[in-house]
Amino acid sequence: QVQLVESGGGLVQAGGSLRLSCAASGRTFGQYIMGWFRQAPGKEREFVSRINFSGSSTYYTDSVKGRFTISRDNAKKMVYLQMNSLKPEDTAVYYCAAGRSSSPQRSDYPYWGQGTQVTVSS
Repeated sequence: QVQLVESGGGLVQAGGSLRLSCAASGRTFGQYIMGWFRQAPGKEREFVSRINFSGSSTYYTDSVKGRFTISRDNAKKMVYLQMNSLKPEDTAVYYCAAGRSSSPQRSDYPYWGQGTQVTVSS
């Protein structure tokens, strides 16, 4: 089992950057695929990015490719989401999630953090 706590959200102007962090606890962190999801007001929670166990493989939804970078530090039990060139449509609550599948489906991630708010002003 793993517990997740996100941080790093905030208010930023369009074109700016933020770095989200996700701190994990539990002895098996390195055995989980880690993902970032987001949920905008009135919308379904959607997949943003995921990274494999070692960090050697990453995947992004099309809308963030080239702007967001996911990374992980297994020794520190941390996952990061570097977000550059932010747009107002990136405004959402961002969630860190852990699972055993590389699927982008929410249901394949049994462990979730509480979320961190990202607001991008135009």
